[in-house]
Amino acid sequence: MAILVGEESRFEVNGHLIAAKSWGDSAGTPVIGLHGWLDNAATFNRLAPMLDGVRLIALDLMGHGYSDHRPASMPYYIWDNVADVLGVADQLGLQEFALLGHSMGASIATLLAGAFPERVSKLMLIEGIAPLVTEADQAPQQLAQAILKRRRMQGRAQKPYPSFEAAVEARMNGRWPVDKDAAEWLVERSLVQREGGYFWSSDPSLVLPSVMRITEEQAEGFITRVDAPVLLVLGDQGIPQSDRRISLFRTIDKHVLKGGHHLHLEQQAAGEIAMLINNHINE
Repeated sequence: MAILVGEESRFEVNGHLIAAKSWGDSAGTPVIGLHGWLDNAATFNRLAPMLDGVRLIALDLMGHGYSDHRPASMPYYIWDNVADVLGVADQLGLQEFALLGHSMGASIATLLAGAFPERVSKLMLIEGIAPLVTEADQAPQQLAQAILKRRRMQGRAQKPYPSFEAAVEARMNGRWPVDKDAAEWLVERSLVQREGGYFWSSDPSLVLPSVMRITEEQAEGFITRVDAPVLLVLGDQGIPQSDRRISLFRTIDKHVLKGGHHLHLEQQAAGEIAMLINNHINE
């Protein structure tokens, strides 16, 4: 059965609900989409309709969008998302699939493609390559910072917005600005109305510092294990990426386009990215 435009799906992985939004026909090339930090599956709303011959299944990663939060006692480790994505792929019956990731989602995609190279046919990265790292001699400070920050946050009330429009305005003017359409898409999937106003539904624990991170040497170990051909798209006003990391991929096609960190949500850049993805998928 063909997947309708914007169809909602739900998966139960390891006892938790993971939500997804899908576009395209079920006969198309399966691509699992992974969004950035504090975003959700709607990050692909502008890009998805321009993809040809693709079945895009964009996930709300745990703690984001319509998906469950992780248990309160469990920190958010980026590598835990790898098991979640594999669980969804297994439920879809996908032994092999392509990955499309933005920012944090790109880092997760690289971890998965390095750990399970036989499962990933193509790797498409937008404004991201691999996770943030902490070198071994800084790990104790990283752990201490995370624990102290968690203590300070306990019991702190979440600040509401007076209206949906106010939340959209805040998202438009965030650290990485997006236009009104994009902000509305993202906010609609991340906002709940309760007594007192409108609140972010994403897990507040997502803003805590990581308890532990891998080292740069470990990150490079994942990159060098990637077998899939890689498409890397960066914005000229986005986040600078490591030339060394880029050089470690076996096969990589790098493009720098006019745009910011969320260039896949910008009108012109989205069209250019769609053409690059279509060519990459069909090579």
